[in-house]
Amino acid sequence: MEYPIWELSTFGGGFFIAFISIFHVYIAHFAVGGGLFLPLFESKAVKENSPLMLDYVRTHTKFFLILTMVFGGMSGVGIWYSISVLAPRATSLLIRTFVFGWAIEWVFFLLEIVALLIFYYRFDKMDRRDHLKIGWLYFIFAWMSLFVINGIIGFMLTPGVWLKDGGFWGALFNPSFWPSLFFRTFISFMIAGLFGFITAGRIPNKEVRNKVYRCCSRWAIVSVVLALFCGWWYFSVLPPETLQRLTLKAARISTFYRLILICGASIFILGAAMMVRLPKEARVALTTILCILGIGFLGSFEFLRESARKPYLVYNYMYSSQIRTDEVSKLNRAGILASSKWVRADLNDLAKAGQSVFQIECSCCHSIGGPMNDIMPLTEKYPVIGMDSKLNGMGKINSIMPPFIGTRTERLALATYIVDDLHGSKAAENSFVGEDLKVEVPPFDKENDEYVLLAWNNLGMHCISDSYSEWVLLPPANDLWAQLIRRGEKPEVVTSGVTLKYHVEPGFENPADRSEFWDYEHSHFGANLEPHIGLSGNGLRGKMHLKEDLKSFEASLIPVEPYTEDGKYNPYPIFTVEAYDSKTGKLLATTAAVTPTSTEMGCKNCHGGPWKMKGIAGISQQTGRDVISSHDRLSNTDLVSEAAAGNPKLCQSCHPDPVLGAKGKPGLLNLPAAIHGFHANFLTGRGAEACAYCHPNRPDGPTKCLRGVHSQKGVSCVRCHGYLEDHALSLLKKEKDSGKPGAEKLMRNLKPRTVESTADVNARIPWIQEPDCRTCHVVKGRIPDNIKSNSFNVWTKNGSELYRLSLDNSGKVMCIACHNSPHANYPTVNKYGVDRDNIAPMQYQKNQRAIGADNNCNVCHLGNVEGDKHHWMK
Repeated sequence: MEYPIWELSTFGGGFFIAFISIFHVYIAHFAVGGGLFLPLFESKAVKENSPLMLDYVRTHTKFFLILTMVFGGMSGVGIWYSISVLAPRATSLLIRTFVFGWAIEWVFFLLEIVALLIFYYRFDKMDRRDHLKIGWLYFIFAWMSLFVINGIIGFMLTPGVWLKDGGFWGALFNPSFWPSLFFRTFISFMIAGLFGFITAGRIPNKEVRNKVYRCCSRWAIVSVVLALFCGWWYFSVLPPETLQRLTLKAARISTFYRLILICGASIFILGAAMMVRLPKEARVALTTILCILGIGFLGSFEFLRESARKPYLVYNYMYSSQIRTDEVSKLNRAGILASSKWVRADLNDLAKAGQSVFQIECSCCHSIGGPMNDIMPLTEKYPVIGMDSKLNGMGKINSIMPPFIGTRTERLALATYIVDDLHGSKAAENSFVGEDLKVEVPPFDKENDEYVLLAWNNLGMHCISDSYSEWVLLPPANDLWAQLIRRGEKPEVVTSGVTLKYHVEPGFENPADRSEFWDYEHSHFGANLEPHIGLSGNGLRGKMHLKEDLKSFEASLIPVEPYTEDGKYNPYPIFTVEAYDSKTGKLLATTAAVTPTSTEMGCKNCHGGPWKMKGIAGISQQTGRDVISSHDRLSNTDLVSEAAAGNPKLCQSCHPDPVLGAKGKPGLLNLPAAIHGFHANFLTGRGAEACAYCHPNRPDGPTKCLRGVHSQKGVSCVRCHGYLEDHALSLLKKEKDSGKPGAEKLMRNLKPRTVESTADVNARIPWIQEPDCRTCHVVKGRIPDNIKSNSFNVWTKNGSELYRLSLDNSGKVMCIACHNSPHANYPTVNKYGVDRDNIAPMQYQKNQRAIGADNNCNVCHLGNVEGDKHHWMK
């Protein structure tokens, strides 16, 4: 940028301006209100022919002169100095825009000084009528000074037509000019009344003292009421987006709303109390309290005004980092460091370059370990991945922060500086190499066995959040499916006369003994979940229920968790499925399948905290608490207090979600749209790694969501679901079409990457409308390796068309029965054993490929198979 940087650390830029300005503004308003106070009280003294009252006015004038001219003048110079070195570009803009206004204001200020000096030093040395004229002239000059300054201050929040024409008069008489002028005028009168109490306490005559106290009380209480009304008028003229930000009721902002009302009401009540004949000591104490309340009243308003302006110094024109809005695109391309004339930084040293970026973009508001806006506690939880994502999302959803401006490398440099230099870096995560667990493949006699039993999990990976004491995203509720086929020349799918049972392998029984979920079951269940989910945590064995329309059997919502009795983490529990003759009880067939269940969800990447289990998986209480704290702050909820009271919430208790049949609360985004839409704003410009930041698919992690044949051939999440921006927009667009207001906010800063524009994105319902195999797999027989199709934007019409619910062209065999679960299509690679995910193919054909592959039709067919050997879908 054009100016050198004043390098700051402990005391960030905001500290010096706030420290100086709060007292200067308070005294400056007193200088205006006191200008009316003096001639009115002098007139009263003359009218009542009261020498004692005149003595009070003379004494108060001396106090007024010293406070406003000495302290007020010096603090005014302090403000000019601090803003010129902290925000030189913005200061230059104000000088250039208001050069005529500043000249007028300085003339009035000079006339103020002359008038006040004459008023004090000629108090008893000139004709009383002429002396009063000098007093009135002082008030006029002081108020005209406020008149001009008010326009300049208001311009920064409501520049109005200046943004179009750049004219002086439009900038001065901006939309907030008149309400702000009246508000500040009445504030000035109120402060004059409060300071009147200070000198009133030194009046020796009791009657005169009581009279002055009563007069000052009326000044204060009438003025504060009028100021409150004008404050309401002021906020009513602010831009809609500004009002929206101020009405978010974030903790800090809502505190200052309350402070304005509390301080105003207290001034009214205590000011009225000063009319009563109280002991002198009590009045002195009340005077001190009232003056502090006055600072609180004015300071709260100024804080809200500053908050309303954020993230700008000049609204919609210049960010708080002094970067103009019309420069953002250029700086994002060229880089902020390359465009800063006074900075020499080498991007090969990320941390050093990041320090320079911090000084340019962050130090204007944030300190490092200081008393104001300390960056340290705000960023303590982040690793570099999370910090980079946070910077990427700044200004998109919560607009109180400006967006990060610069290249991706500069953003990474800033993240590296904050995490590695300021916080001393984060410990490296544990890498999971693998564990070859024993798998017992059930026997199968091709010559003599009459039945083939196929079992599978319907999702390929069930991700659950085990931060049960804080919140639950998805409960431990997996689904196991099976089909029984009677072998023959024409194989038959069996659905009657048989009973299918299931049980989990040893070590996974009784999850309630080692999981907190059942401690909080009352919070998570109800209308959102079927009540038969393992009420005691022992639902890991039982009968499967017939799904007649799909010729299959299902055991739904099995409460399985990836933790074993001996304290290990295993996301691939094996369930044995057995088919019995319902009449005789004879065992007809046995098979086994994994029910993939993972808690390796990457919330910690942005919300801090450690992994909960063995340093490789699980959401710790620290991480879970930060998630709901963020939710409370951004959405004005009370999830933290509910969790602290032992009543953690299931996300679907508010957000609709088709996967659980949860209706949620009217008007709220469905859960997949809300989660993906929110986080997409922080993870733009990335590939499939963006999915792995949250879903359990990191390269060195124990779980692999995408572990089937597609992954082995280099087909990533992006190939089917699109980039995260695409994926989120497809969900949000459906919600927007449904009239849900929250969708637009999350869509505003997202641009699709697979198609040209948002208009080209096909809206969809989560879990129901998904990518489909037939979009890419259009060739019958052996699928070629060089398929280049992309299935994003081509969704199934309804749930019956989903791969996991599709039947072959005979309408009997489910596709998933032979090819295995989504994301885990045979052959599957599993870090817990080469055959753990391939039990059925190994059982029936001694290889890991899909059932029937490599001319293994005789798994089910006992005769020759002619024609197309693949059960093609309709």
